[in-house]
Amino acid sequence: MRRKLSIGVYDVNKDEKLGMVVKGSSPLWIRILMGILRAWFFIYDCLNYIPYQLFNPPVEKLRKSSAVKAQWIGGRDGPIRHVDGLKTEEFPGKDTVDKVWRHVVELYDEAPALGTRQLLTVHEDATNVGRIFEKWEMGEYEWMSYREVEAKIANIAPSLKDLTEGIEAKLVIFAETRAHWLITALSCFRANIPIVTVYATLGENAIAHAINETESSIIVTSSELLEKIGTLGKRCPTLRTLIYFPLVNKNAAQPDLSPFRNQFKNILPFDDLEKRMQYTIKESTARPEDMALIMYTSGTTGPPKGVILLHKNIVAALCGQTNGVGIITNKDTYIGYLPLAHIFELDAELTALCCGCKVGYSSPLTLHDRASKIKAGTHGDCHALKPTLMAAVPTIMDRIFKAVSEEVAASPRIMQELFKLNYERKRARYQEGYCSPFLDRIVFKKIRSLLGGHLKGVLCGGAPLNAETQRFMNICMCCPVVQGYGLTETCGAACVADINDLSTGTVGPPVRCCEIVLREWSEGGYSPFNDPPQGELLITGENLSPGLL
Repeated sequence: MRRKLSIGVYDVNKDEKLGMVVKGSSPLWIRILMGILRAWFFIYDCLNYIPYQLFNPPVEKLRKSSAVKAQWIGGRDGPIRHVDGLKTEEFPGKDTVDKVWRHVVELYDEAPALGTRQLLTVHEDATNVGRIFEKWEMGEYEWMSYREVEAKIANIAPSLKDLTEGIEAKLVIFAETRAHWLITALSCFRANIPIVTVYATLGENAIAHAINETESSIIVTSSELLEKIGTLGKRCPTLRTLIYFPLVNKNAAQPDLSPFRNQFKNILPFDDLEKRMQYTIKESTARPEDMALIMYTSGTTGPPKGVILLHKNIVAALCGQTNGVGIITNKDTYIGYLPLAHIFELDAELTALCCGCKVGYSSPLTLHDRASKIKAGTHGDCHALKPTLMAAVPTIMDRIFKAVSEEVAASPRIMQELFKLNYERKRARYQEGYCSPFLDRIVFKKIRSLLGGHLKGVLCGGAPLNAETQRFMNICMCCPVVQGYGLTETCGAACVADINDLSTGTVGPPVRCCEIVLREWSEGGYSPFNDPPQGELLITGENLSPGLL
Protein backbone atom coordinates (compact mmCIF):
# COMPACT_ATOMS: atom_id res chain seq x y z
CA MET A 1 0.00 0.00 0.00
CA ARG A 2 2.22 2.78 -1.28
CA ARG A 3 1.20 6.37 -0.77
CA LYS A 4 2.88 8.98 -2.90
CA LEU A 5 4.63 11.57 -0.77
CA SER A 6 2.81 14.82 -1.41
CA ILE A 7 4.25 17.61 0.67
CA GLY A 8 4.02 20.45 -1.80
CA VAL A 9 5.72 23.83 -1.97
CA TYR A 10 5.75 25.82 1.24
CA ASP A 11 3.94 29.16 1.02
CA VAL A 12 4.59 31.39 4.02
CA ASN A 13 1.57 33.55 3.18
CA LYS A 14 -0.69 30.54 3.76
CA ASP A 15 0.99 29.44 6.99
CA GLU A 16 -1.87 29.83 9.45
CA LYS A 17 0.09 29.17 12.64
CA LEU A 18 3.07 31.39 11.79
CA GLY A 19 0.67 34.24 11.05
CA MET A 20 -0.80 33.83 14.54
CA VAL A 21 2.64 34.03 16.18
CA VAL A 22 4.22 36.92 14.25
CA LYS A 23 1.61 39.56 13.44
CA GLY A 24 1.76 42.84 11.54
CA SER A 25 4.55 44.39 9.47
CA SER A 26 8.05 45.45 10.48
CA PRO A 27 10.07 48.63 9.85
CA LEU A 28 11.95 48.88 6.55
CA TRP A 29 15.39 48.37 8.11
CA ILE A 30 14.32 45.04 9.63
CA ARG A 31 12.92 43.87 6.29
CA ILE A 32 16.19 44.80 4.56
CA LEU A 33 18.15 42.90 7.21
CA MET A 34 15.94 39.83 6.71
CA GLY A 35 16.59 40.06 2.95
CA ILE A 36 20.35 40.08 3.57
CA LEU A 37 20.02 37.02 5.82
CA ARG A 38 18.00 35.20 3.14
CA ALA A 39 20.80 35.88 0.66
CA TRP A 40 23.33 34.56 3.20
CA PHE A 41 21.26 31.40 3.65
CA PHE A 42 21.24 30.91 -0.13
CA ILE A 43 25.04 31.13 -0.29
CA TYR A 44 25.34 28.78 2.71
CA ASP A 45 23.10 26.21 1.00
CA CYS A 46 25.16 26.37 -2.20
CA LEU A 47 28.41 25.82 -0.31
CA ASN A 48 26.99 22.92 1.72
CA TYR A 49 25.03 21.17 -1.01
CA ILE A 50 27.66 18.54 -1.82
CA PRO A 51 28.59 17.79 1.85
CA TYR A 52 24.89 17.24 2.64
CA GLN A 53 24.49 14.89 -0.32
CA LEU A 54 27.54 12.90 0.77
CA PHE A 55 27.12 12.71 4.54
CA ASN A 56 23.43 13.35 5.29
CA PRO A 57 21.54 12.81 2.03
CA PRO A 58 17.96 14.11 2.14
CA VAL A 59 16.92 11.46 -0.37
CA GLU A 60 17.29 8.85 2.38
CA LYS A 61 14.88 10.70 4.64
CA LEU A 62 12.41 11.10 1.77
CA ARG A 63 12.75 7.40 0.97
CA LYS A 64 11.87 6.42 4.55
CA SER A 65 8.94 8.83 4.54
CA SER A 66 7.42 7.38 1.36
CA ALA A 67 8.24 3.73 2.08
CA VAL A 68 5.50 1.09 2.00
CA LYS A 69 4.05 0.81 5.51
CA ALA A 70 0.95 -1.34 4.96
CA GLN A 71 -0.43 -3.67 2.32
CA TRP A 72 -3.73 -5.04 1.10
CA ILE A 73 -4.25 -8.75 1.54
CA GLY A 74 -6.15 -10.15 -1.44
CA GLY A 75 -7.03 -6.91 -3.21
CA ARG A 76 -8.46 -3.52 -2.32
CA ASP A 77 -11.62 -4.99 -0.86
CA GLY A 78 -9.53 -7.17 1.47
CA PRO A 79 -7.94 -6.33 4.83
CA ILE A 80 -5.13 -3.80 5.17
CA ARG A 81 -2.27 -5.15 7.27
CA HIS A 82 1.01 -3.71 8.56
CA VAL A 83 3.84 -4.52 6.16
CA ASP A 84 5.61 -6.54 8.89
CA GLY A 85 2.59 -8.82 9.36
CA LEU A 86 0.44 -9.69 12.38
CA LYS A 87 1.75 -10.11 15.91
CA THR A 88 -0.20 -10.26 19.17
CA GLU A 89 2.40 -10.94 21.89
CA GLU A 90 5.49 -8.82 22.42
CA PHE A 91 6.93 -11.52 24.67
CA PRO A 92 5.95 -15.02 23.44
CA GLY A 93 3.96 -16.95 26.03
CA LYS A 94 3.26 -13.87 28.16
CA ASP A 95 -0.47 -13.71 27.46
CA THR A 96 -1.80 -11.76 30.47
CA VAL A 97 -0.86 -8.32 31.73
CA ASP A 98 0.65 -9.75 34.92
CA LYS A 99 2.85 -12.17 32.97
CA VAL A 100 4.06 -9.29 30.79
CA TRP A 101 4.82 -7.18 33.87
CA ARG A 102 6.72 -9.97 35.66
CA HIS A 103 8.80 -10.52 32.53
CA VAL A 104 9.56 -6.80 32.26
CA VAL A 105 10.72 -6.76 35.90
CA GLU A 106 13.15 -9.60 35.16
CA LEU A 107 14.49 -7.68 32.16
CA TYR A 108 14.96 -4.28 33.81
CA ASP A 109 15.21 -5.12 37.52
CA GLU A 110 16.88 -2.17 39.31
CA ALA A 111 16.38 0.37 36.51
CA PRO A 112 14.17 3.35 37.46
CA ALA A 113 10.51 2.76 36.61
CA LEU A 114 8.09 5.25 38.21
CA GLY A 115 9.02 8.76 39.34
CA THR A 116 7.12 11.37 41.34
CA ARG A 117 8.11 14.97 41.88
CA GLN A 118 7.78 16.11 45.46
CA LEU A 119 5.72 19.19 46.36
CA LEU A 120 7.86 21.41 48.60
CA THR A 121 5.82 24.56 49.20
CA VAL A 122 2.37 25.88 48.32
CA HIS A 123 2.12 29.64 47.79
CA GLU A 124 -1.19 31.47 47.62
CA ASP A 125 -1.39 34.33 45.12
CA ALA A 126 -4.29 36.77 45.24
CA THR A 127 -5.63 38.46 42.10
CA ASN A 128 -7.01 41.99 41.81
CA VAL A 129 -10.55 40.65 42.18
CA GLY A 130 -9.74 38.75 45.36
CA ARG A 131 -9.45 35.22 43.94
CA ILE A 132 -6.78 32.98 45.43
CA PHE A 133 -4.64 30.74 43.23
CA GLU A 134 -2.21 28.11 44.46
CA LYS A 135 1.32 28.27 43.09
CA TRP A 136 3.56 25.28 43.69
CA GLU A 137 7.27 25.04 44.30
CA MET A 138 8.43 21.55 43.39
CA GLY A 139 11.47 19.44 44.19
CA GLU A 140 13.28 16.82 42.14
CA TYR A 141 11.87 13.51 40.94
CA GLU A 142 12.18 10.54 43.27
CA TRP A 143 12.23 7.11 41.65
CA MET A 144 11.13 3.56 42.32
CA SER A 145 12.91 0.83 40.40
CA TYR A 146 11.10 -1.94 38.52
CA ARG A 147 12.00 -4.27 41.38
CA GLU A 148 10.67 -1.84 44.02
CA VAL A 149 7.39 -1.41 42.14
CA GLU A 150 7.11 -5.20 41.91
CA ALA A 151 7.64 -5.50 45.68
CA LYS A 152 4.70 -3.15 46.26
CA ILE A 153 2.50 -5.08 43.83
CA ALA A 154 3.44 -8.37 45.51
CA ASN A 155 2.18 -6.97 48.84
CA ILE A 156 -0.87 -5.05 47.61
CA ALA A 157 -2.37 -7.70 45.29
CA PRO A 158 -3.14 -10.30 48.03
CA SER A 159 -4.48 -7.56 50.31
CA LEU A 160 -6.93 -6.48 47.63
CA LYS A 161 -7.87 -10.10 47.03
CA ASP A 162 -8.67 -10.54 50.74
CA LEU A 163 -10.87 -7.42 50.70
CA THR A 164 -13.08 -8.92 47.99
CA GLU A 165 -14.19 -11.52 50.58
CA GLY A 166 -14.47 -14.33 48.05
CA ILE A 167 -16.93 -12.57 45.75
CA GLU A 168 -16.38 -11.74 42.08
CA ALA A 169 -15.55 -8.16 42.92
CA LYS A 170 -14.63 -5.18 40.80
CA LEU A 171 -12.54 -2.20 41.88
CA VAL A 172 -13.19 1.41 40.83
CA ILE A 173 -10.25 3.80 40.49
CA PHE A 174 -11.35 7.41 40.85
CA ALA A 175 -8.11 9.37 41.02
CA GLU A 176 -5.80 11.67 39.12
CA THR A 177 -2.80 10.34 37.21
CA ARG A 178 0.00 9.30 39.59
CA ALA A 179 2.22 6.32 40.41
CA HIS A 180 -0.31 5.00 42.96
CA TRP A 181 -2.89 4.67 40.16
CA LEU A 182 -0.71 2.43 38.01
CA ILE A 183 0.51 0.37 40.97
CA THR A 184 -3.14 -0.24 41.95
CA ALA A 185 -3.95 -1.33 38.39
CA LEU A 186 -1.00 -3.73 38.17
CA SER A 187 -1.94 -5.17 41.58
CA CYS A 188 -5.50 -5.79 40.34
CA PHE A 189 -4.22 -7.49 37.20
CA ARG A 190 -2.28 -9.88 39.43
CA ALA A 191 -5.19 -10.50 41.79
CA ASN A 192 -7.50 -10.97 38.77
CA ILE A 193 -9.79 -8.18 39.96
CA PRO A 194 -11.35 -6.23 37.05
CA ILE A 195 -10.75 -2.47 37.22
CA VAL A 196 -13.44 0.12 36.53
CA THR A 197 -11.99 3.48 35.49
CA VAL A 198 -13.73 6.84 35.86
CA TYR A 199 -12.32 10.30 35.24
CA ALA A 200 -11.17 12.32 38.24
CA THR A 201 -13.13 15.30 36.89
CA LEU A 202 -16.51 13.55 37.09
CA GLY A 203 -19.19 14.37 39.64
CA GLU A 204 -20.77 11.98 42.13
CA ASN A 205 -23.72 11.09 39.87
CA ALA A 206 -21.49 9.81 37.08
CA ILE A 207 -19.33 7.86 39.54
CA ALA A 208 -22.40 6.30 41.16
CA HIS A 209 -23.67 5.27 37.71
CA ALA A 210 -20.42 3.41 36.97
CA ILE A 211 -20.31 1.72 40.38
CA ASN A 212 -23.94 0.58 40.33
CA GLU A 213 -23.77 -0.64 36.75
CA THR A 214 -20.62 -2.70 37.43
CA GLU A 215 -21.62 -3.68 41.00
CA SER A 216 -18.16 -2.71 42.25
CA SER A 217 -17.26 -3.41 45.87
CA ILE A 218 -14.05 -1.35 46.27
CA ILE A 219 -13.35 2.27 45.40
CA VAL A 220 -9.81 3.66 45.34
CA THR A 221 -9.45 7.43 45.29
CA SER A 222 -7.08 10.18 46.37
CA SER A 223 -7.34 12.15 49.60
CA GLU A 224 -7.95 15.32 47.59
CA LEU A 225 -11.05 13.82 45.92
CA LEU A 226 -12.76 12.43 49.03
CA GLU A 227 -15.05 15.44 49.32
CA LYS A 228 -16.48 14.62 45.86
CA ILE A 229 -17.80 11.24 47.04
CA GLY A 230 -19.37 12.26 50.35
CA THR A 231 -22.57 10.19 49.97
CA LEU A 232 -21.36 7.55 47.52
CA GLY A 233 -21.49 4.70 50.02
CA LYS A 234 -25.20 5.33 50.62
CA ARG A 235 -26.00 5.51 46.92
CA CYS A 236 -24.06 2.38 45.94
CA PRO A 237 -25.13 -0.65 48.01
CA THR A 238 -22.41 -2.96 46.63
CA LEU A 239 -19.58 -0.72 47.88
CA ARG A 240 -17.83 -2.16 50.95
CA THR A 241 -14.32 -0.72 50.96
CA LEU A 242 -12.85 2.76 50.58
CA ILE A 243 -9.10 3.09 49.95
CA TYR A 244 -7.47 6.52 49.64
CA PHE A 245 -4.08 7.65 48.34
CA PRO A 246 -1.91 9.97 50.48
CA LEU A 247 -2.07 13.74 50.06
CA VAL A 248 0.20 15.28 47.44
CA ASN A 249 0.80 18.18 49.85
CA LYS A 250 2.24 16.40 52.88
CA ASN A 251 1.87 19.55 54.99
CA ALA A 252 -1.88 19.82 54.42
CA ALA A 253 -4.44 18.72 57.01
CA GLN A 254 -5.36 15.05 56.83
CA PRO A 255 -8.79 14.33 55.29
CA ASP A 256 -11.85 14.08 57.52
CA LEU A 257 -13.05 10.47 57.32
CA SER A 258 -15.99 10.81 59.71
CA PRO A 259 -18.63 11.15 56.93
CA PHE A 260 -17.59 7.74 55.59
CA ARG A 261 -17.54 5.74 58.85
CA ASN A 262 -21.10 4.44 58.56
CA GLN A 263 -21.01 4.08 54.75
CA PHE A 264 -18.16 1.58 54.31
CA LYS A 265 -17.20 -1.62 56.05
CA ASN A 266 -13.49 -0.92 55.48
CA ILE A 267 -11.71 2.43 55.22
CA LEU A 268 -7.99 2.14 54.54
CA PRO A 269 -5.12 4.42 53.61
CA PHE A 270 -3.36 3.03 50.55
CA ASP A 271 -0.07 2.52 52.40
CA ASP A 272 -1.80 0.15 54.84
CA LEU A 273 -2.47 -2.35 52.07
CA GLU A 274 1.16 -3.44 52.13
CA LYS A 275 1.00 -4.06 55.88
CA ARG A 276 -2.10 -6.28 55.58
CA MET A 277 -0.40 -8.77 53.28
CA GLN A 278 -0.67 -12.32 54.66
CA TYR A 279 0.61 -14.31 51.65
CA THR A 280 1.95 -13.84 48.13
CA ILE A 281 0.33 -14.61 44.80
CA LYS A 282 2.98 -16.78 43.18
CA GLU A 283 1.05 -17.08 39.94
CA SER A 284 -1.93 -15.01 38.89
CA THR A 285 -5.16 -16.88 38.19
CA ALA A 286 -5.93 -14.49 35.33
CA ARG A 287 -6.37 -16.04 31.89
CA PRO A 288 -6.16 -14.27 28.52
CA GLU A 289 -9.97 -14.34 28.20
CA ASP A 290 -10.56 -12.84 31.66
CA MET A 291 -11.86 -9.31 32.07
CA ALA A 292 -9.12 -6.82 32.98
CA LEU A 293 -10.80 -3.43 32.55
CA ILE A 294 -14.17 -1.77 32.27
CA MET A 295 -13.32 1.63 30.86
CA TYR A 296 -16.05 4.24 30.73
CA THR A 297 -16.12 6.30 27.57
CA SER A 298 -18.39 9.21 26.72
CA GLY A 299 -19.28 7.78 23.32
CA THR A 300 -21.47 9.85 21.01
CA THR A 301 -24.94 9.52 22.53
CA GLY A 302 -26.51 8.85 25.92
CA PRO A 303 -24.76 8.21 29.24
CA PRO A 304 -21.13 6.99 29.47
CA LYS A 305 -20.70 3.41 28.30
CA GLY A 306 -18.53 0.77 29.92
CA VAL A 307 -16.18 -0.87 27.42
CA ILE A 308 -15.01 -4.36 28.42
CA LEU A 309 -11.33 -5.10 27.80
CA LEU A 310 -9.78 -8.52 28.36
CA HIS A 311 -6.21 -9.38 29.29
CA LYS A 312 -5.54 -10.59 25.75
CA ASN A 313 -6.81 -7.26 24.36
CA ILE A 314 -4.31 -5.29 26.44
CA VAL A 315 -1.43 -7.69 25.68
CA ALA A 316 -2.14 -7.43 21.93
CA ALA A 317 -2.45 -3.64 22.11
CA LEU A 318 0.90 -3.35 23.90
CA CYS A 319 2.50 -5.50 21.21
CA GLY A 320 1.01 -3.40 18.42
CA GLN A 321 1.94 -0.08 19.99
CA THR A 322 5.48 -1.11 20.93
CA ASN A 323 6.10 -1.97 17.29
CA GLY A 324 4.01 0.92 15.96
CA VAL A 325 5.86 3.74 17.72
CA GLY A 326 9.15 2.02 17.00
CA ILE A 327 11.59 4.42 18.69
CA ILE A 328 11.23 3.52 22.38
CA THR A 329 14.30 2.15 24.18
CA ASN A 330 15.25 1.51 27.79
CA LYS A 331 17.20 4.79 27.74
CA ASP A 332 14.04 6.86 27.29
CA THR A 333 11.97 8.87 29.74
CA TYR A 334 8.21 9.19 29.30
CA ILE A 335 6.20 11.95 31.00
CA GLY A 336 2.76 10.82 32.17
CA TYR A 337 0.21 13.58 32.70
CA LEU A 338 -2.93 12.68 30.72
CA PRO A 339 -5.80 10.90 32.55
CA LEU A 340 -4.97 7.25 33.24
CA ALA A 341 -8.72 6.64 33.13
CA HIS A 342 -8.38 7.08 29.35
CA ILE A 343 -7.06 4.14 27.34
CA PHE A 344 -4.61 6.43 25.49
CA GLU A 345 -2.55 7.25 28.59
CA LEU A 346 -2.82 3.80 30.17
CA ASP A 347 -1.56 2.17 26.97
CA ALA A 348 1.22 4.74 26.59
CA GLU A 349 2.56 4.13 30.11
CA LEU A 350 2.33 0.34 29.88
CA THR A 351 4.02 0.44 26.46
CA ALA A 352 6.83 2.59 27.86
CA LEU A 353 7.35 0.18 30.75
CA CYS A 354 7.40 -2.80 28.38
CA CYS A 355 10.40 -1.17 26.69
CA GLY A 356 12.24 -0.44 29.95
CA CYS A 357 11.47 3.29 29.99
CA LYS A 358 11.13 5.29 33.14
CA VAL A 359 7.79 7.05 33.60
CA GLY A 360 7.76 10.38 35.42
CA TYR A 361 4.40 11.75 36.56
CA SER A 362 3.11 15.25 35.95
CA SER A 363 -0.18 17.09 35.30
CA PRO A 364 -1.35 19.68 32.75
CA LEU A 365 -1.20 22.27 35.57
CA THR A 366 2.51 21.67 36.27
CA LEU A 367 3.74 20.44 32.89
CA HIS A 368 5.99 23.35 31.89
CA ASP A 369 7.41 26.57 33.35
CA ARG A 370 4.40 28.63 32.24
CA ALA A 371 1.82 26.13 33.57
CA SER A 372 -0.84 27.61 35.83
CA LYS A 373 0.27 26.02 39.13
CA ILE A 374 4.01 26.60 38.76
CA LYS A 375 5.35 29.47 40.84
CA ALA A 376 7.04 32.18 38.79
CA GLY A 377 10.80 31.76 38.79
CA THR A 378 10.62 27.99 39.36
CA HIS A 379 10.50 25.16 36.87
CA GLY A 380 7.75 22.91 35.58
CA ASP A 381 7.92 19.14 35.40
CA CYS A 382 9.37 18.94 31.89
CA HIS A 383 12.39 20.98 32.96
CA ALA A 384 12.97 18.69 35.94
CA LEU A 385 12.32 15.41 34.11
CA LYS A 386 13.68 16.19 30.63
CA PRO A 387 11.45 13.61 28.92
CA THR A 388 12.33 12.09 25.57
CA LEU A 389 8.78 10.85 24.89
CA MET A 390 5.31 12.18 25.58
CA ALA A 391 1.73 11.65 24.53
CA ALA A 392 -0.54 14.59 23.84
CA VAL A 393 -4.06 15.52 22.82
CA PRO A 394 -4.91 18.50 20.60
CA THR A 395 -5.94 20.68 23.56
CA ILE A 396 -2.51 20.16 25.13
CA MET A 397 -0.82 20.96 21.82
CA ASP A 398 -2.87 24.16 21.68
CA ARG A 399 -1.63 25.09 25.17
CA ILE A 400 1.96 24.49 24.11
CA PHE A 401 1.39 26.57 20.96
CA LYS A 402 0.02 29.36 23.14
CA ALA A 403 3.11 29.20 25.38
CA VAL A 404 5.37 29.41 22.31
CA SER A 405 3.33 32.31 20.91
CA GLU A 406 3.61 34.23 24.19
CA GLU A 407 7.35 33.59 24.30
CA VAL A 408 7.82 34.96 20.78
CA ALA A 409 5.37 37.86 21.20
CA ALA A 410 7.19 39.05 24.33
CA SER A 411 10.46 39.43 22.40
CA PRO A 412 11.57 42.56 20.45
CA ARG A 413 10.27 42.96 16.89
CA ILE A 414 13.59 42.04 15.32
CA MET A 415 13.62 38.77 17.28
CA GLN A 416 10.09 38.03 16.07
CA GLU A 417 11.19 38.52 12.47
CA LEU A 418 14.24 36.34 13.05
CA PHE A 419 11.95 33.63 14.39
CA LYS A 420 9.71 33.98 11.32
CA LEU A 421 12.67 33.83 8.93
CA ASN A 422 14.20 30.79 10.56
CA TYR A 423 10.86 29.02 10.88
CA GLU A 424 10.21 29.55 7.15
CA ARG A 425 13.67 28.26 6.31
CA LYS A 426 13.51 25.19 8.53
CA ARG A 427 10.04 24.25 7.32
CA ALA A 428 11.04 24.48 3.65
CA ARG A 429 14.18 22.39 4.27
CA TYR A 430 12.27 19.90 6.43
CA GLN A 431 9.88 19.21 3.57
CA GLU A 432 12.85 18.60 1.25
CA GLY A 433 14.35 16.06 3.65
CA TYR A 434 17.10 18.26 5.11
CA CYS A 435 17.89 18.63 8.79
CA SER A 436 18.75 22.01 10.35
CA PRO A 437 21.08 21.36 13.30
CA PHE A 438 22.35 24.96 13.41
CA LEU A 439 18.83 26.39 13.68
CA ASP A 440 17.86 23.74 16.23
CA ARG A 441 20.75 24.68 18.51
CA ILE A 442 20.59 28.44 18.12
CA VAL A 443 17.02 29.47 17.27
CA PHE A 444 14.66 26.75 18.49
CA LYS A 445 16.58 25.64 21.57
CA LYS A 446 14.67 27.97 23.91
CA ILE A 447 11.29 26.90 22.53
CA ARG A 448 12.24 23.24 22.71
CA SER A 449 13.30 23.77 26.33
CA LEU A 450 9.63 24.47 27.24
CA LEU A 451 9.21 20.67 27.24
CA GLY A 452 12.61 19.88 28.69
CA GLY A 453 14.76 20.13 25.57
CA HIS A 454 15.24 16.40 25.00
CA LEU A 455 12.07 15.23 23.22
CA LYS A 456 12.63 12.79 20.36
CA GLY A 457 8.98 11.97 19.68
CA VAL A 458 5.41 13.05 20.51
CA LEU A 459 2.35 10.89 19.85
CA CYS A 460 -0.92 12.79 19.55
CA GLY A 461 -4.32 11.11 19.82
CA GLY A 462 -7.78 11.47 21.33
CA ALA A 463 -9.01 13.75 18.53
CA PRO A 464 -7.76 14.93 15.11
CA LEU A 465 -4.78 17.27 15.28
CA ASN A 466 -4.81 20.25 12.93
CA ALA A 467 -2.21 19.63 10.20
CA GLU A 468 -0.70 23.11 10.59
CA THR A 469 -0.42 22.68 14.36
CA GLN A 470 1.31 19.35 13.78
CA ARG A 471 3.78 20.92 11.35
CA PHE A 472 4.41 23.88 13.68
CA MET A 473 5.23 21.51 16.55
CA ASN A 474 7.48 19.40 14.31
CA ILE A 475 9.50 22.49 13.46
CA CYS A 476 9.64 24.21 16.84
CA MET A 477 10.07 21.14 19.06
CA CYS A 478 12.74 19.69 16.75
CA CYS A 479 11.22 16.23 16.91
CA PRO A 480 8.55 14.22 15.07
CA VAL A 481 4.95 14.81 16.19
CA VAL A 482 2.86 11.92 14.87
CA GLN A 483 -0.81 11.02 15.13
CA GLY A 484 -2.60 7.81 15.87
CA TYR A 485 -6.20 6.67 15.54
CA GLY A 486 -8.01 4.37 17.89
CA LEU A 487 -10.89 3.84 20.28
CA THR A 488 -11.44 2.51 23.73
CA GLU A 489 -12.99 -0.45 21.90
CA THR A 490 -9.67 -1.11 20.11
CA CYS A 491 -7.79 -0.88 23.41
CA GLY A 492 -5.99 2.23 22.21
CA ALA A 493 -4.34 2.72 18.85
CA ALA A 494 -5.54 0.91 15.76
CA CYS A 495 -3.23 3.01 13.58
CA VAL A 496 -0.04 4.92 14.36
CA ALA A 497 1.83 7.11 11.88
CA ASP A 498 5.41 6.13 11.15
CA ILE A 499 7.98 8.25 12.97
CA ASN A 500 9.80 8.82 9.64
CA ASP A 501 6.71 10.11 7.81
CA LEU A 502 7.24 13.77 6.89
CA SER A 503 3.60 14.38 5.93
CA THR A 504 0.89 15.67 8.25
CA GLY A 505 -2.79 14.87 8.65
CA THR A 506 -2.31 11.10 8.48
CA VAL A 507 -2.75 8.46 11.19
CA GLY A 508 -0.49 5.94 9.51
CA PRO A 509 -0.79 2.18 8.95
CA PRO A 510 -2.60 -0.34 11.17
CA VAL A 511 -0.61 -1.47 14.18
CA ARG A 512 0.63 -5.05 14.00
CA CYS A 513 -2.08 -6.56 16.21
CA CYS A 514 -5.03 -5.68 13.96
CA GLU A 515 -6.29 -5.37 10.40
CA ILE A 516 -8.49 -2.73 8.78
CA VAL A 517 -11.01 -3.15 5.97
CA LEU A 518 -12.61 -0.40 3.90
CA ARG A 519 -16.16 -1.59 3.24
CA GLU A 520 -17.96 -0.11 0.28
CA TRP A 521 -20.78 2.36 0.99
CA SER A 522 -22.53 2.66 -2.34
CA GLU A 523 -25.14 5.23 -1.22
CA GLY A 524 -22.39 7.71 -0.37
CA GLY A 525 -20.17 6.84 -3.31
CA TYR A 526 -17.47 5.40 -1.04
CA SER A 527 -15.45 2.50 -2.44
CA PRO A 528 -12.04 0.99 -1.69
CA PHE A 529 -11.47 1.12 -5.47
CA ASN A 530 -11.72 4.93 -5.52
CA ASP A 531 -8.59 7.08 -5.69
CA PRO A 532 -7.91 7.65 -2.87
CA PRO A 533 -9.61 4.55 -1.42
CA GLN A 534 -12.70 5.28 0.67
CA GLY A 535 -15.17 3.29 2.72
CA GLU A 536 -16.63 2.41 6.07
CA LEU A 537 -13.78 1.56 8.45
CA LEU A 538 -13.92 -1.94 9.93
CA ILE A 539 -11.30 -3.09 12.44
CA THR A 540 -10.54 -6.62 13.57
CA GLY A 541 -7.84 -8.13 15.77
CA GLU A 542 -6.93 -9.44 19.19
CA ASN A 543 -6.99 -5.89 20.58
CA LEU A 544 -10.72 -5.56 19.89
CA SER A 545 -13.10 -5.36 22.86
CA PRO A 546 -15.69 -8.16 23.15
CA GLY A 547 -18.38 -5.52 23.72
CA LEU A 548 -20.04 -3.08 26.11
CA LEU A 549 -21.67 -3.68 29.47
